[in-house]
Amino acid sequence: MARPMLVPPDEATVLADVRRALEEDLGSGDVTAALLPDVPERAYLLCKEDAVVAGRPWFDACHRALDPRVRIEWSVGEGDRIAAGTVLALLEGRSRALVSAERTALNFLQTLSGTATATAAHVEAVRGTGATILDTRKTLPGLRLAQKYAVRAGGGANHRIGLYDAVMLKENHIRVAGSVTAAIAAARAAQPALPLIVEVETLDQLREALAAGCDRILVDDFAAEDRREAVRIARSAPFGGRIPLEVSGGVDLAGLRAIAEDGVDFISIGALTKHVRAIDLSMKLGPPPL
Repeated sequence: MARPMLVPPDEATVLADVRRALEEDLGSGDVTAALLPDVPERAYLLCKEDAVVAGRPWFDACHRALDPRVRIEWSVGEGDRIAAGTVLALLEGRSRALVSAERTALNFLQTLSGTATATAAHVEAVRGTGATILDTRKTLPGLRLAQKYAVRAGGGANHRIGLYDAVMLKENHIRVAGSVTAAIAAARAAQPALPLIVEVETLDQLREALAAGCDRILVDDFAAEDRREAVRIARSAPFGGRIPLEVSGGVDLAGLRAIAEDGVDFISIGALTKHVRAIDLSMKLGPPPL
């Protein structure tokens, strides 16, 4: 099956991320790069471990912000799985700009590739089960759209982007409303056009949410036996599997396959974007090694 086209955030978002990061790093100017002769130079980008690539738009924008004429020739695409030792790209530009942009560009690429690589491992763990891996809002401040893009690069899917694009009723909302049914009714009345996700804590709340109707039900921290019973209830008459079930809480890679095989539709995992382990990359001046 062909991989769907991967669409990054709009250019304005990428440029805003890059501008903020470069200002943080450069300050009043790169005093070390100023020691170099500002001459045409080549460089290569090396990946030192197996990974899934994500973050090319940010890498490119960092270098172009300091040298609009820089040439970057990529040998890999976004979402590609690559082996340790792969030369990802060749660069040609001004020496000072190359070294000044290096760290910020690598920070974006190593972080987003780390998110994509972790996501790909989770997607592979549930392959063939029908479960979809989702991210959460547990992202690095200021980099949400970038990290959610990296999740897509790794084969996962996005949960809600923020607090504005879906209604998600949790324990506190239900408590204030008085019941699951009352909370759903209030949400539908206030935001009829938005997706409605309801978190339940018991099987009785699950039945109530199924009866009241919503777009997805989150069974949070259910024991395995209760989770399997939740799937049975949701798929049985009179509900007939019309409302998908999402699992969250206490999910790790080792136990992921078992959760997916219980028949749930979605598994949301905060660790994809919260527990970031950067991919080991380096950029060196000169031609790549033979």
